[in-house]
Amino acid sequence: MADCTAHLEVDVPLSEHEQRLLEQIERALVDDDPKFASTVRTSDRRQKARRKVQLGAVLVVIGLAVMVGGVALPSVLVGVLGSLISFGGLALGVLNYQAATGAVENGPTAAGPGGATTARGKPGKARRQPMKDRLEERFRRRYDQ
Repeated sequence: MADCTAHLEVDVPLSEHEQRLLEQIERALVDDDPKFASTVRTSDRRQKARRKVQLGAVLVVIGLAVMVGGVALPSVLVGVLGSLISFGGLALGVLNYQAATGAVENGPTAAGPGGATTARGKPGKARRQPMKDRLEERFRRRYDQ
């Protein structure tokens, strides 16, 4: 049987050396592109995803209420509208749940002997390097010169 467990992110404190490196990277980022740095600093993708999950839950409740109203008033149109609202809220919540909880999928991402593969293991484009790795590499290249 395949391993179907999802790994969650764990907060681990940084050592003093790692904190200093992180501060240097942040300062270099602010010096290099202050507009991007302020955008990154003010936006939290998890918080936005949590709001979307909450909105989805509210839409499900509203849709159920509209469906009950459609039954109370013998109206098929109101019932269908309620089910569409519920379905939309459910879809919104499900699609943003992973980003809201910070769950990380554990899937095949490395290229096998046949070449590049996607997250589902199908042939295709290889995944891009994570942003953190790209920034670290850029930082190393800049300060190694």
